[in-house]
Formats: sequence, structure tokens, C-alpha cells
Amino acid sequence: MNRPIRTRTEPDEMRGRILEVAEEHFRRIGYHKTSVADIASELGMSRATVYRFFPSRDAINESICRRVMNEVADIAFAIARTNATASEKLDRLLTAIHQHNMTKLIEDRRMHDLIVAALQEKRAIITAYIEWMVTIFEAIIREGIEAGEFKVDDPAGAAHAVRTAFTPFFHPILIEHCVQHGEDTEAGLRKQIRFILKALGKPD
Repeated sequence: MNRPIRTRTEPDEMRGRILEVAEEHFRRIGYHKTSVADIASELGMSRATVYRFFPSRDAINESICRRVMNEVADIAFAIARTNATASEKLDRLLTAIHQHNMTKLIEDRRMHDLIVAALQEKRAIITAYIEWMVTIFEAIIREGIEAGEFKVDDPAGAAHAVRTAFTPFFHPILIEHCVQHGEDTEAGLRKQIRFILKALGKPD
């Protein structure tokens, strides 16, 4: 799933600068405390200039959210492209996603809060990200079927089932709930991955 190569133009560079400053503020004081005026002041420009590149504050929020989600997408894409077996890829991928989300909660709480807000607001970027992840799951499952590792008749349906089964270890709000209640998420994760692989037909 290659991404298009695009030459950066001056407007692209300005949008990038605005997002860099916005993201720095989001990480330092939180997205809800950062105003467009704060971003404009840091860049030495007016709010009107910022709005030339982003039509609203929500557009800035969504762009930062996309940057954060792309971190996970890059991890998933790298694992999916390795030469490991399908079961190893799926294990590594699910583990990496969970660990990344745990790290966000513990070490980068303000960006975690941004993703939680985007989930609660049902932003399109979250839906697109989840659909992309399901596509990756399906591609790995198809590899496993072709290699004789997995025994399922409906790879697309199986990919959605994997996403559903993995939700407690994938969804930032549910991860936060587990941590607050002192649950051993790592042990739960290992059990759930074993369950998912067995459901796909991988022998013990």
C-alpha cells in the first residue's frame, strides 16, 4: 500500500510549520488549552493568516490527530512488510499497537487525550484509520491462508473479527480503564493474541 510522493510547495511548508507549533503546544499544555492565537503568536503571524491555511481550529486538531495516527500506521506497515510468518506478523502487530497506545497514555498523556476526544467525536480520520488497520489484518490473514497457517473461509470477515477481539487492547479509553483498575494488560494481551491465532486456525 504505497503512499504517493508529492513535491512540497510553499503552502505545504507553511501548513507544516503551523502543525509543528500546534503539536508542540498540544504536547506541552494540551490541545484544549491551545488557541489559534497562541499558535499564530508563536509563528509571528495573525490568526487570519493561520485561517488561510486551516479553515477552523477543528481542522488543526484533525491534522494533528492524523499525525499521531500515522505513527501507528507506520509501525503496522513496517511489520506487515517483514518476511516473518503471518502468525508472527499478526502477533507483533497487535503487540506493537497495544504498546504504542500504552506509551501514549503513560508518557504522552495530552496526545492520548486528543485521540480520545477524536474517538468520542467520531471524527472521520479515526474511522479511516480503523478501516486501514482492518485492511492490514486482512492482508496478513490472506498470507496465512496461502501458507497453510490459517484456516478461515472469509479473510475480510476474519479481519473485522480480529479488530473486534482486539478492541480492549486497542481502544485508548478501554486501555485507560484497565490501567486505572490495575489490570495486567500485558498478560491479558498475550492471552487474547493466543485466542485470536487459535480462532484463525493456527495449531497450538
